[in-house]
Amino acid sequence: MTLKPARRKRTKLSDVIVEDVKRSIVTEQMKPGDRLPNEKDLIDLYQCSKGTVREALKALEVEGLVCTRTGPGGGAYLVEASVEPASRALRNFLHFRHLDGAQVYQLRKVIEVELAVTAMASLTTVQLQALEDNIAFCAKIPTSESEQRDQRIAELEFHNILADACSNPLLAFMGRFLNDLLRDLVVLKKAYVPERHQFGDANVAYHRQLMEAFRRQDAGAVRSLMAEHMQDAESHMVALEGEVAQKFLLDFPHD
Repeated sequence: MTLKPARRKRTKLSDVIVEDVKRSIVTEQMKPGDRLPNEKDLIDLYQCSKGTVREALKALEVEGLVCTRTGPGGGAYLVEASVEPASRALRNFLHFRHLDGAQVYQLRKVIEVELAVTAMASLTTVQLQALEDNIAFCAKIPTSESEQRDQRIAELEFHNILADACSNPLLAFMGRFLNDLLRDLVVLKKAYVPERHQFGDANVAYHRQLMEAFRRQDAGAVRSLMAEHMQDAESHMVALEGEVAQKFLLDFPHD
């Protein structure tokens, strides 16, 4: 790693170190496991105190970019930030914005189409089988509220498998993030409670047609089917939210 301290006014030196480390990750294409300069070298490089260096390393550790090891061969090493903590923080932020299904689908109708077309060329035999297994599970008739919940979540997992196959990391993250956001809305609002079997039937039908298009490597069909699927899923989601809201009003005690 080649850190090049930049001069900045009115910026904490520990923040400068954090920014320089991030710049090195981007510009030098560093990988998880790469070691940062040791504490003494950082102190000499930035002409700062031990406390400033440790504050910077702690900030990087909190952000999930660095881990520290003790003993022989110890020091600060880069680690790859995982998707879930980043996604969870964004979802928690948006929960206070009181999103509804229509707002999520406004973006999902764009992202899922591009993601599916991009993922098609990279789907492995294992991923194709996972998609088939997912469809088989969702095609079963649910016999309880918990099974309805599991199937709603599994229908979203179908799209997470596509995200795992997507070669564009930004598309993959956005797809998984929106799926997880919808999962939160389904679970927190209990949108799986109203029996709406046509929703599950439609999801299974679209997923089966998508599988056929994936196996044919038919990008045009994938694009068209996913666009229709998202439009249909949005209408069902909005209707489910309406039913849940109506039930809440009916169940809520009035004076």
